[in-house]
Amino acid sequence: MVPDQVAGRVNSYYEVLIMSVSTTITAEFREDVGKGASRRLRRQGKVPAVIYGGHREPVALTVQHTELLHEVQHESFFSSILEIKVGEDLTQQAVVRDMHRHPYKPVIMHIDFMRVSAEEVLRISVPIHFIGESVSPAGKASGVVIQHQMTEVEISALPKDIPEFLSVDLSKMDAGDSVMLSSIILPEGVTIPQLEIEGDDHDTPVANAVHVKESQGSGAAAAAEEEAALAVGELGEVEEGDEDAEQDEKEEDNG
Repeated sequence: MVPDQVAGRVNSYYEVLIMSVSTTITAEFREDVGKGASRRLRRQGKVPAVIYGGHREPVALTVQHTELLHEVQHESFFSSILEIKVGEDLTQQAVVRDMHRHPYKPVIMHIDFMRVSAEEVLRISVPIHFIGESVSPAGKASGVVIQHQMTEVEISALPKDIPEFLSVDLSKMDAGDSVMLSSIILPEGVTIPQLEIEGDDHDTPVANAVHVKESQGSGAAAAAEEEAALAVGELGEVEEGDEDAEQDEKEEDNG
C-alpha cells in the first residue's frame, strides 16, 4: 500500500473523532481539612480533593493515590467527563479543573474537580493530534521543519459532545504552508470560542512548515561543536601544565 493510500485511510479514521469516554473515580467525603490533615492523608496513600460548581457548595473529598496516578497517565483524563462516585449511590459528573504534583516525586498533592451538568455548555481544553506529517511534502522535504504551534485548544460544547481530542491533518502541507485554527474539523455541537471573537488576529496558526537555514542545520552545528572541542583540548593542555605547577608549589610549601 502506497503512503498516500495509508494517509487516506488514517485521515478517514480520524475524521470520525473519538468522543470522551467516561472514567469513574471512587472518592470519600472528608471533614478533616487543613495542611496537617492533608499531610496525614498523603501518608495514608490518599489525595485531598475538592469538587465545586454547579450552583452548589464545594465538598471536600479524598481519592486513592494509586488509582488517580494510574488515570492521569492517560491524556484523555484531563478532557473527559469523569464520574465521581461516593459510596454506593452518590455519583456526580465532573471535569478536572486543577491538579498539583510534587515538584520532583511521582506524587499528586491535590486535585480539584468541577461539577458539570448535561444541559450546560462547558469550556474545556482538549489536546490536538497531528496526523499525516511524515507523508506530507513538507515532511519529506530536506531542510524543512514542521512546527506544532499549539498542542491543545479550548473548546465549548455540551458534556456529551466533548471530543477526546481534535485531529489536524498535515498530509498535504508543503514548505511555507500554515494550518490555521479555523481549519480544524470540529464535530457537531463543538465550537472554538477564540474564533468567535471578531478580527483575523484570533485565527492563529496551529502548525507551519518552515525552511531551515544552513546556519541552523546540523552541518553548522557539527562544525561549531568541533571547533569548541578543539578549543577545549587546547585549553586542557594548558590547564594540565598549570596543575603540575600548582602541585610543585604545594610540595615546596609542605617541604
